[in-house]
Amino acid sequence: MKKTIAVGLLISAVALGGCTSKGEGSSGTLTVYVGFQEDHAVAAIDQFTEDTGIEVNMVRMSAGEILAKVRAERSNPQADIWYGGPADTFVAAQKDGLLTPYKSPEAEAIPAEYKDEEGYWTGVYVGVIGFATNQKFLEENGLEPPTSWDNFLDPAYTDQLVMAHPSSSGTAYTALYSMLQVKGGDDPGFDYLSELHPQIQQYTTSGSAPGRMVGLNEVGAGILFAHDILKYQKEGFDDIVLSFPEEGTGFEIGAVAIIDGAPNEELAQQFIDWAAAPSAQEIGSRTDNFQNLTHPEANEPDEAVELEDIHLLNSDPFEAGERRQEIIDRFENDIIK
Repeated sequence: MKKTIAVGLLISAVALGGCTSKGEGSSGTLTVYVGFQEDHAVAAIDQFTEDTGIEVNMVRMSAGEILAKVRAERSNPQADIWYGGPADTFVAAQKDGLLTPYKSPEAEAIPAEYKDEEGYWTGVYVGVIGFATNQKFLEENGLEPPTSWDNFLDPAYTDQLVMAHPSSSGTAYTALYSMLQVKGGDDPGFDYLSELHPQIQQYTTSGSAPGRMVGLNEVGAGILFAHDILKYQKEGFDDIVLSFPEEGTGFEIGAVAIIDGAPNEELAQQFIDWAAAPSAQEIGSRTDNFQNLTHPEANEPDEAVELEDIHLLNSDPFEAGERRQEIIDRFENDIIK
């Protein structure tokens, strides 16, 4: 079966600046690579400029695309901040010497498990991998919402499942790493992926795209972060059903970091201070983005999932980040072929 693989660097640049309402702070311009959904990114950057007076040039990309771009620009860095996306991609960048450590005083209250001990990255939200299924698809095939990774091996899901490609999408790599954990290691995990591959209609570039495809009745199911599924439900895609695998699912620690060689490192430190604070973490809920938050004083969205109700795997962002390229290479060589 032929697969559609979209892995190009599709970059939309939004220049934000010149706000008429500016708070106290330093003058200057930052360039920020953002891994949030577009509406969340715009709201956050606008608020940062209003709060600090620092103007921002924003480029919105998936986490894997940001990692690739930062690697490509390492001899001549073009951006100051990487904002959003799973911590394992930040660990991979740290391993390559692409980040500069900074311990923000605003991050002191954030639990240790949500930040790098040396300050290379700071976690500002948590996202959990979930399953999105289309209610009509389930009814037509006599199925219940999936509660196991193995449910997707049912013949009814053949050519009806969508996930992103892990080389471009941090979401997809989190899902891929989760599958290896659930199955007990690389070899049994890749055996499972070999069985899953014929079920997949398309590997998208964007990690959130599978949810929209499910909502538009284009496919039966998608694998993506639960907060993106909740967002599509909020937008009126009433046929989307959210469920979680009982044997365990992975999660991301969404992070922020200073890029090594940042042209404006002092301003970049101010951005980290701002992003780590509760008020910045709470911005997502204003644009119907429902991640769980890392700062204990931040008010989580009412719509956010209850983490204690979900079987979370003991995911290690450091191991996941250090092994990222190795696992993706095997995925491309053994599964995509």
